[in-house]
This record gives sequence, C-alpha cells and structure tokens, in this order.
Amino acid sequence: MALSTTSNFADPDAAYRLIVEAHRGISDEQSAALDAALVLVLANHIGDLGVLGEALALAKRRIVDSNPTQS
Repeated sequence: MALSTTSNFADPDAAYRLIVEAHRGISDEQSAALDAALVLVLANHIGDLGVLGEALALAKRRIVDSNPTQS
C-alpha cells in the first residue's frame, strides 16, 4: 500500500471541521492527548508500518519546514 497524499474525502472541509470541533472546549493537555489517541487509532487502521513511517516522515518534514528555527 502506498501513502495517499491526495484528499480521499468527498468534503475535506467537513473533515477539517470535525477535527476542529473535537478539540473545542477541552484544555491544551486534553487536546494533545486527543491528537495522540487519534494518531494511534488511525495508525492501527492503516496497519502498514511502511505507510506509517512514510506518513510520519512527511508530517515531521512539514513541521520542520514550516518552522526552520526549531530543528
């Protein structure tokens, strides 16, 4: 299985809103815990270490590239 980097959602904005709404009304600590739990649930759903590794590398690269002073 290859990592898909194009949207697979019929309504990407609705998917984004779901994620934002899940964080509404919770603390920063709870928000970080929610993100971590979501990552683990979705990683399990993917079930492919190669794809997971590729996704993690891409996500980390995007974070580092968007904030080059903190690497």
